[in-house]
Amino acid sequence: MRGLFDIAGPIMVGPSSSHTAGAVRLGAMARIILGERPAEAQIKLHGSFAQTYRGHGTDKALIGGLLGFAPDDERIKTALTLAAEHGLKYTFSTVELPDVHPNTALLELTGVSGQMRRVTGASVGGGNILITRIDGYPVRVTGQYHTLITIHDDKPGVIAVVTKRLAEEGVNIAFMQVSRQERGEEALMVIEADEAIPAEALPPIRAVAAMKAVLSVPALGGSV
Repeated sequence: MRGLFDIAGPIMVGPSSSHTAGAVRLGAMARIILGERPAEAQIKLHGSFAQTYRGHGTDKALIGGLLGFAPDDERIKTALTLAAEHGLKYTFSTVELPDVHPNTALLELTGVSGQMRRVTGASVGGGNILITRIDGYPVRVTGQYHTLITIHDDKPGVIAVVTKRLAEEGVNIAFMQVSRQERGEEALMVIEADEAIPAEALPPIRAVAAMKAVLSVPALGGSV
């Protein structure tokens, strides 16, 4: 069912819910998935994004999101200038990606600690987004739920430990996805939950021997 928000779009700095508000949220979600302030961003734009990003302000919106601005933040208009003040270096280029939404961006980010993440996502209309890949793994993350993302060795028992810990904290799992490159190699798990992931739930999950990374991503609202 489509709601009013889906049709009219969010409160935002224009001109377009798809090319501006959705792009802000893509940048913001990529920043959260990185887990720290980005120091460098190589942004590759596909389809409609590649053709119109300057005219529709998609470049400003993506950078604004990476800086942590909300879709209605007036600073988005000067985000490209503000990036230097925030210590963010960036480049834009165009790319052809197979089997993706026309409004898709691939963000290759390096954080202030040197940590790197590759996040692919699309602005799917009305300011809504869909993250489709994280570090090469296929995912479906909308930002509408509180989300836990783990990267771990593909070993028995890891999923059970994570879900048991969330149950102990009273977190109800709405959706769960698990993908891997090869059997017994590295795997990625995405859990979307009805409740926020409590901070105290994370240390025992990070302590699992097979665990490589644990990211807690709060649901995106108007402000991020």
